[in-house]
Amino acid sequence: MRLSAIISFFILTSFETSSAQNTYVRLGQQAFMDGNFKAAVAQLEKACMVDSTNANAYWMLGYSYYHSENYRKSIAAYTKVIFINPVDASAYYYRARAKGYLGKDTYLSPTEREKHLLGAIFDLTKAIAIEPNDHGKCYQTRGIAYREYGIFKLDQKNAHNYDKARGINSLKASITDLEKVLNDNPGRSDISALIELSKEKLATANGHH
Repeated sequence: MRLSAIISFFILTSFETSSAQNTYVRLGQQAFMDGNFKAAVAQLEKACMVDSTNANAYWMLGYSYYHSENYRKSIAAYTKVIFINPVDASAYYYRARAKGYLGKDTYLSPTEREKHLLGAIFDLTKAIAIEPNDHGKCYQTRGIAYREYGIFKLDQKNAHNYDKARGINSLKASITDLEKVLNDNPGRSDISALIELSKEKLATANGHH
């Protein structure tokens, strides 16, 4: 095959691949915007197979998996986003949300639950480091994640994972995060309720109830 023919072949193949990818992304984005997340998944999976470097397609795919309650695949998609763009705070945030759901899944082993709960806290800490002025969203979510981890470590039914000191420290960290949110938004009664819940868990752990 002559060189000119080979070049023409690669140009045509590249164009067709790009065109197919753009079609899948466009259809996936439309379904995503319509809130039809299962349809979005079907199109965006194809887009990501065509181009594994498209961070936007992976981001929408991760969000669509999340809202389809497929948390493992959501984590995998956001991990791809982070690999492509390590400073995408929103990818860390939503990966943390997905990990948080798995951390509360009592059908999983305690070891796996702990891995996900700690992973959620790690991801939220990373998101805060990237965007410290997130208007409280990450602090609120991390405050809840700390509370969930504290409850997990204080559950005496799981003797292997029980750790009173870590559980208490996690509940204190939960209160600190949530109070930061409330200080910035004094009128938020929902945050006040979350703080009271963490304080109640802490008082119980300290034997005050």
